[in-house]
This record gives sequence, structure tokens and C-alpha cells, in this order.
Amino acid sequence: MEISREKSAARPFPIPVVALGAGSQSEDVELDYLVMPQGMQTYATPILPEPEELVGLSAAQRVLRTILAAADLAAAGGQPEPVSLVALDRANLALVNQVLGEGEVSARVEGASSIRIQESIFAGIWRSVISQDGRVVADQVDCGPVPPVLISAARAGAHAGTLAMPDDLPAGVMNAPSLVAELNEHLQAWRNGMAAHVVNLSLLPLSNEDAAFLEQRLMGGCVLILSRGYGNCRILSTLVPNCWRVVYYNSSDTILLNTVEITDIPEVACAAREDLVDSSERLREVLEWVARA
Repeated sequence: MEISREKSAARPFPIPVVALGAGSQSEDVELDYLVMPQGMQTYATPILPEPEELVGLSAAQRVLRTILAAADLAAAGGQPEPVSLVALDRANLALVNQVLGEGEVSARVEGASSIRIQESIFAGIWRSVISQDGRVVADQVDCGPVPPVLISAARAGAHAGTLAMPDDLPAGVMNAPSLVAELNEHLQAWRNGMAAHVVNLSLLPLSNEDAAFLEQRLMGGCVLILSRGYGNCRILSTLVPNCWRVVYYNSSDTILLNTVEITDIPEVACAAREDLVDSSERLREVLEWVARA
């Protein structure tokens, strides 16, 4: 699951400049609107195997019931333990994969361990695979707003307390230093439980040199997250703890919103409490069908 970072190209002013007054408006003038996201993923019941194909897959059903119990606890505000899948054989694991499916959020962590995370079709139920030296050492399901490893890995991969400022600024850099100073102030003040501090770079008067300067300060994190709910949202950690880049794209991959967020993890990456409740109910319905079959 590769997540890339594209730079937005400068767009011309979207509304043509025309003279005002009677008779001055051309009939064929068209407005060049920015293309907005065209589709949104919604829940769809997974395609389940035929009843005869479920014979002998009791191990998968036990694991799925354990996942349901963890989902119930998460929906109630608890913090369940991960559910391991390593003991399942290929046939039982295939059933678990078929029931869980793939949802709209995926992530990867690069470092001493390689971690791949995929949200299931049930929001807030996550599949995490951890590898070391090319060998899978953990395959588990986490239930909750977000897998805790994403927060801990982002902090572990950070190497600086604040965004670095060079003694000599590159030519053309004007507004970026004051923005870096603002971010550093909020980074030092932020504590767990505080609301996120969001800086909207899309609305700021930044030159190309300013943008490049900020890019150098904000790159280098080990966590990358992609949310494909309504358009695309790409979330990247930085080398500073609790500092994230969050970029929203439309279906044409044009940047709609470019922000920096100071928080433990951006809210757009997390499943809401209502999502966890719905997922618990939907998974229970699926398992009732599996049990009857």
C-alpha cells in the first residue's frame, strides 16, 4: 500500500475576468470550478461462503467471536487486547479475511519493524501485520478508534522536539520562519487530551521558496496513512512528535486542503465512537449468519 506525496501545481484564477455592464457578458463564458470528490465508500455486507464451505472452520468462528467481543468493548469505550491470528491455518484465515474485508483506511510504518495496517469493512476493526527481516512476527486484529502502534511508532520515529530553523535562511524565504515559530510554540505546549492545533497552509501567503522550506522541516516521518472515504486524505508523521502533515485531494488528485496538525494522531485517521457501535452491530449480524450456516 504505497502512499505518495504530490506537489500541487499552480492553477489559474478559476473565474474569467470580464467587463461589467449591459452587453458586456459573453454567452459562452464558463466557470472553471475545482473538481470535488465524486464518490464515497459505504458499508457493504461481505460476500460470505456457502454453508457447506464453512464445515470444519470452527477455529475461524471462535476467533471472529473473540473479535466481536473486542469490538463490543471498544464500542463501550474500553481498550481491548489485540486478537492474534497466527494460530489459524490457511482455510480458517481465509474465512476471517473474507468476513473482515478491506475498508477505506490503510497505513504503513517503516523502521526496525515493517508494519502494514488495513481497516476492515467494519470501521474501527483493524488488521495489523508486523514483519522483521521479511518474516511475519505478528498478525492481529485491533479494535478501537486507531491501532495504538500508529501513535507509538510516530513518536518513536521522531528525533527532534521542535522544527529545526537554520541560522541562514535560503533566498526568497519570507513567511515560513514565523509559521515555524508558531508551530514550535504549540508543539511545546501541546499535551495528551488537548484539542488538535491545525494550521491551514492552503490559506497562507507562501512563496514557492516558503513552501520548499516548510517541506524540508516537515518531512521524514515513518508513519504514512491513506484514508479513501470521500476523495483521498494522506497523513504523514514528521520527525517531531505529535506533528503531522494532512493533505486532502479530490478524485483528480488535485490538492483541496493542505494542513499541519499538532495532535497525537489526526482525527481523520480515526474511527468515531458511532462507527464502533455500528461495526459491532454489523459484525454480530454477520456472525449470526455464519453460526446458522
